Amino acid sequence: MNFLKAEIENKRKFLENIHSEEQEQKKKKYVRRSDVEKKREQQYLAEQAEIEKKREECFTKFRKEKDKRIKRYLLLLLAEQEKAEKSASDSEGQKEEYDGSDTFNISPEEVVRRLRAKGQPIRLFGESDKDRKTRLRALELIEERTEGQRNDFMRTLEEMDTNLDLEALKKQQDEEESRTSKKKKTTEDSVLDNTPISIELLEKDPDKLFVLIYTFLRRLIREWEQEMNNRPDHVKRSVQGKLSAATQKQTNEYMQPFFRTLKKKSIEPDVLARVTEITHYMQKREYMNANDAYLRLSIGNAPWPIGIIHERSAREKIFSAQVAHVLNDETTRKWIQSIKRLMTFCQSKYPPEDNSQLMG
Repeated sequence: MNFLKAEIENKRKFLENIHSEEQEQKKKKYVRRSDVEKKREQQYLAEQAEIEKKREECFTKFRKEKDKRIKRYLLLLLAEQEKAEKSASDSEGQKEEYDGSDTFNISPEEVVRRLRAKGQPIRLFGESDKDRKTRLRALELIEERTEGQRNDFMRTLEEMDTNLDLEALKKQQDEEESRTSKKKKTTEDSVLDNTPISIELLEKDPDKLFVLIYTFLRRLIREWEQEMNNRPDHVKRSVQGKLSAATQKQTNEYMQPFFRTLKKKSIEPDVLARVTEITHYMQKREYMNANDAYLRLSIGNAPWPIGIIHERSAREKIFSAQVAHVLNDETTRKWIQSIKRLMTFCQSKYPPEDNSQLMG
């Protein structure tokens, strides 16, 4: 009803305006339909002219913005083209430097040996000796630039490949003979026959635990290294043999920060308790219980994951035994992972009497 009233009111005002204009011109009591239609047409044309004017303003504004974007894009293209030309000129300059035979003068046999060590073909189709040297030099430069971003395990694996050369093997034989003669006395007995690591020492004598854990893990790594060295030569040179040797060497490197903290006796009490449980159960050949202690050390009993919004309030409720120590830093994660590898080696060398104590 309100809408109808408003329409009637607008119609009445419109007719009154027309009526007043006509009365001024001619004092008549009626309005012709043609005049009403003419007035309505003028009003419609005025509205359309205003709409067209606004449309033209928007179109001109859009064209200006589009021109600005095109100019900006052209400037970026020119800048990228200049950079590409500059880098191309630099690479050509480097190629000219490395093409000289004086800067990279090695024998063809050495080139073949290095390319094979890198897993690259020793000669491409239509490649000359000079081109082959240039390709080798480019590969070495790429390795030097990306050396900080390479995987630790791949670097260790490559070191194992280089150590397996004939000259290195001859030197290692003499060193191994001297080592084994010195270590025979210490490795005659089993690692598990050492002084037992008791969990009760956490309360009675914590200082003694540092020495016992250090000795136990050190001798376990030494036995693992001796087992790697006692393998036949064809096993050492196989892919699986190289991987296992690289894993042993990497484990030894990752455990060094943990051994330093053991010497300084600066390990947190909850971490010491978990490591004591792991070594205690390893000596008793209860590897399932040792694996449970390892899980409490690595990920703890905390809900996983905690979340970001309620992280602060949730962390206040976590006890020290529930902390995930593997999240502390990269060094801690590495030696915790190395302890797991030592557990696997100990289980393979000293299997339990009860198969239910085997960890997966």
